[in-house]
Amino acid sequence: MSTSPQFARPVEILLVEDNKADAKFAQVALEKIEVEHHVHHVLDGDEAMRFLHREGEYSDAPRPDLILLDLKMPKKDGCQVLREIRSDENLNSLVVVILTTSDANEDVANAYRLNCNVYIKKHIDLEIFIDSIKVIDRLFFQLALLPPEE
Repeated sequence: MSTSPQFARPVEILLVEDNKADAKFAQVALEKIEVEHHVHHVLDGDEAMRFLHREGEYSDAPRPDLILLDLKMPKKDGCQVLREIRSDENLNSLVVVILTTSDANEDVANAYRLNCNVYIKKHIDLEIFIDSIKVIDRLFFQLALLPPEE
């Protein structure tokens, strides 16, 4: 593993996923990316916002370079989380990739209306899913310039 060309440290990834099997699937796929990284997993939207605001047990949480956000979650769904991120001047520049099982036109349109960076449908085939994660790695950590840390 190597560091990203724009980071002199491991990349911080926040995985927001309530389904433990899907989270494990994502973590297996993330093990295949080339850039050195840390994955922080939270189970719902409320926990994600506590992480992002560094509240309670997350007081030492790093600012994520990338958020992989599921849409269909209990308590606070992915669109609510995305809306809160985009309306917060301290968080609105974060890169948010929707990673979900839904391919419903309404969900896709709503996520882009809320300014997600990319919407990706999870695949049940591990190899296709790994390829999707590698594309995310290549795009956001090898090619694109991300906003500097604030």
